[in-house]
Amino acid sequence: MPDLPVYMDNHATTRVDPRVVDAMLPFFTDQYGNAGSVSHAFGWGAKEAVDAARAQIAAAIGAGERDIVFTSGATESNNLAIRGVADRARRKGNHLVSVTTEHKGVLDPLTRLSRRGFQVTLVPVEPAGSERAGLVDPQRVDEAIRQDTILVSVMLANNEIGAIGPLTDIAALCAKRGVPLHCDATQAVGKMPVDVDVLGVDLMSFSAHKMYGPKGVGALYVRRRNSAVRLQPQIDGGGQEGGFRSGTLNVPGIVGFARALELCIAEMSDERPRLSALRARLYAGLIERLEGVTLNGPALADEVRLPANLNVSFAYVNGEALMMSMQHLAVSSGSACTSANPEPSHVLRALGLDEDQTRASLRFGLGRFNTAEDVEFAIATVAESVERLRKLSSLA
Repeated sequence: MPDLPVYMDNHATTRVDPRVVDAMLPFFTDQYGNAGSVSHAFGWGAKEAVDAARAQIAAAIGAGERDIVFTSGATESNNLAIRGVADRARRKGNHLVSVTTEHKGVLDPLTRLSRRGFQVTLVPVEPAGSERAGLVDPQRVDEAIRQDTILVSVMLANNEIGAIGPLTDIAALCAKRGVPLHCDATQAVGKMPVDVDVLGVDLMSFSAHKMYGPKGVGALYVRRRNSAVRLQPQIDGGGQEGGFRSGTLNVPGIVGFARALELCIAEMSDERPRLSALRARLYAGLIERLEGVTLNGPALADEVRLPANLNVSFAYVNGEALMMSMQHLAVSSGSACTSANPEPSHVLRALGLDEDQTRASLRFGLGRFNTAEDVEFAIATVAESVERLRKLSSLA
């Protein structure tokens, strides 16, 4: 029996690796200076730690040190990228292109811009039933670009269905048209090889807490070399981060961010196949035990889907009720119902699933600390809960 409860919601956030905590601790108690304090050793030490972390993070994604802007997380990075470009480039145009399945951290800033008179085109993805379900066709992105397009934003890996976008192809088309490309890579960095030059992106958002690092710290990659990208700062103040993002730097978080990414890179060659095997066993176990299980998103192939992601729908069961019935298993409901947002998952709806199918879905996010025992527990727990709820439904 595994330790309970079992956590399989690693797309939402990850447990901080103890090795990351060890790296951070001195910067809370001993080396606690402000990296902006230039007149004493405490500030110098903090700045040295930030500079070292910046260099380490930059090297991990193939960037230059000056290309990394630290933020509070990927949502802020997305806002800085999208609104920063829009505010700076409006004289050149007012049209932006993105995809229907993007994270709300991209879609909501675009919605805000549309209220200000900007025009937004959302490109559809391949529908359910296809082995490439959830993937965007680069040609459709190219067709959406206009003379007045100032930015294209396409995520690298989807947070609900794990679909890995064809970013290199999209980047080539954007470069040909002279349009900057932003990428939300929050779910990808640390989970798969990511090199900004190979991808060809001009802006890229990512965050520490998705890769076993601390919450509250992220980064925006801003291509400085041979790039026409110009950003309008969204936070004014002390002029930190080259003027792109004012505010006292989160030194412990930045140090933890760098250490977390270092560990992910070092262990990736072993971790990716391990998680892929666990995911395969989880899916096989569910379809062995239950009828009416449907895979949501692309095929279970690491080329088109994150190895740790599984999103499935269970016929004749409400996913929210299923999730709430499993007290010792932490997963996410694809319906993502909250009092503030009662709508079913926009990602699954974009695949063409109806409301019942969407509300009958669960997202499993496997991670570093999951074991084969955890997977067997999840299979048994989900199967028993689905069978119980179906029986209750048939009696109602």
